[in-house]
Amino acid sequence: MKTIFCTIIFVFLFGFTFGQEQEKDSTLTHIETVEGNEFFGKIIEEDDLSIKLMSNNYGEVTIQKKDIKIRETIVAERIKEGKYWFPNPQSSRYFWAPNGYGLKKGEGYYQNIYVFWNHFSAGITDHFSLGVTVIPMFMFDGAPTPVMVAPKVSIPVKKDQFNIGVGALLGTVLFEESNKYGLLYGTSTIGSRDNNISVGISYGFSGNSWSKSPIYNFSAMTRVTNRGYFISENYIFPHGDVLMSFGGRTVWNRISMDYMFLVPVSSGSDGTFIFPILGIVIPFGK
Repeated sequence: MKTIFCTIIFVFLFGFTFGQEQEKDSTLTHIETVEGNEFFGKIIEEDDLSIKLMSNNYGEVTIQKKDIKIRETIVAERIKEGKYWFPNPQSSRYFWAPNGYGLKKGEGYYQNIYVFWNHFSAGITDHFSLGVTVIPMFMFDGAPTPVMVAPKVSIPVKKDQFNIGVGALLGTVLFEESNKYGLLYGTSTIGSRDNNISVGISYGFSGNSWSKSPIYNFSAMTRVTNRGYFISENYIFPHGDVLMSFGGRTVWNRISMDYMFLVPVSSGSDGTFIFPILGIVIPFGK
């Protein structure tokens, strides 16, 4: 246990060497009309009936409020070649592995992989989130059913540049005895919510026994289009076994899809195989 907590403390101390938060980004107003027209710019005049906007794409325009479908404040840097690159709706994780970013208060998502993996996660505060996972094997003649909870603390060391996270995965198996298992982890993330790399370390336990050697995680995410991401998530286990993965994420308005290939590499095996994974994520909350 002493080694575990020393490792997590090291992750915190390493993160805080990166300094203070940067200044806030400039903002624009994004307006979408009921006809599907989009405008980005600064509001120069507003009354009860209309908004006068100095838009990036059309110059000065006047929009009637009765015609507005969506009005929101956005970061100016998200306008690229006239298109709005909306925020990453699942920026707090890769495929499974968490990174240093967290869900904001009131945000959440539901993740389903091959029907059996059902995960809910919600932001309790801007720096603390809680997830619950259920694998409903009880549907098959009352088979033992794994259930897990995943608390996570996220600390922005330097806004949109460096974040650290500490959390746990705590599980049990319903309808079985001596069924406690899980892990504690720490992770450091360099980069923005759209483009980042993470290095993490975790220690697992089963019952009252803790692993003597850690599991290392190296993950990366980069945004390649206004709706698409490339993601890679990789683990190094004790005794030299490696689990690599690569794939992507496509995001629509209220749903996203993850698709990946798992590539286990065993030190005692002469070959490898590739296993495809497909999942969907539905965000909820604000």
